Amino acid sequence: MHRSMFVLAALAVVSACGDSSKTADGKDSAAAAAPANTTTSGADLTGAGATFPYPLYSKWFDAYATKSGVKINYQSIGSGGGIRQLSEQTVDFGASDAPMSDAEMAKAKGGPVAHIPTALGAVTMVYNLPGVTSPLKLTGDVIAGIFQGQITKWNDPRIAALNSGVKLPATDILVVHRSDGSGTSYVFTDYLAGVSPAWATKPGKGKEVQWPVGLGAKGNEGVAGQVKQTPGAIGYVELAYATQNRMAMASVKNANGEFVSPSIASVTAAAAGAAAKLPATTDYRVSIVNAPGAGVYPISSFTWIIAYTRQADPAKGKKLTDFLRWALGDGQAMESALDYAPLPESMRTALLTRVDSIK
Repeated sequence: MHRSMFVLAALAVVSACGDSSKTADGKDSAAAAAPANTTTSGADLTGAGATFPYPLYSKWFDAYATKSGVKINYQSIGSGGGIRQLSEQTVDFGASDAPMSDAEMAKAKGGPVAHIPTALGAVTMVYNLPGVTSPLKLTGDVIAGIFQGQITKWNDPRIAALNSGVKLPATDILVVHRSDGSGTSYVFTDYLAGVSPAWATKPGKGKEVQWPVGLGAKGNEGVAGQVKQTPGAIGYVELAYATQNRMAMASVKNANGEFVSPSIASVTAAAAGAAAKLPATTDYRVSIVNAPGAGVYPISSFTWIIAYTRQADPAKGKKLTDFLRWALGDGQAMESALDYAPLPESMRTALLTRVDSIK
């Protein structure tokens, strides 16, 4: 499927459903919104999890099937769902934008879990303000104030002060957040907890939090759909969903005091410091939000494939590790065109050693 179509296809489904968690036939909207690669029949490997990397993974699985003949079924159900299904051993691998906690690792029925970073992405602040053509500038404190319900109008002085010369409407702000267990939410709230002491106290960070205000939507595609169809809305989605749906994105003030737009270059800059330290570890559960450095977009993250280090089925284990080696090699060349940043070369070398530990 052409890279610009799968996000729009998912968006069309979610727009038709609105913010309901059920479709007309009673099915869960997360499953209904997941694009076509969800049929398990004939699959050699099954996986489930994050919507954040779905645009990339969909392209990868199609390309890898053409190259190797190995069919990979992936259900885009959110990071929380991917962790649960891996933990219950109902899939061969999971995918998450939030690393598993020590408690989640301890509960995994199949033993130790390896985290394999596959790409770098950005959580973007998308908004729908008809008539406002200049990209907005936001700070972490202002974003926290909006999502805490303390800033309720678009022309609030705190927003206006950051956007001199921009005519902001005196309309209500409608907050849209994830309703499902989400790694994108984890990255977003991890960032807010780091820049806002009030947010760190409550609601804090996690794949699921008690949102003070707003409307919930399932998946990155659900949030994108709700924001796109609702004037005055603001939400957070992965860069690929924002770009492919041509949504307005805010520049966010980073740790160096710069207002930086989300892009491949600014996400790569966020990973530079972390990548230099990672080869010495085998864990890779590392946050890179609000990283220091020039040109860094502050709401950036790795996304991970998670798998048991001891594979119950040797044949499936080989197929999985063969795919991971391909993803860390040839697959990296496909990332930039889909609005993801490839992993640094030095990091890929170390990760291949980690893949070799999966037996």
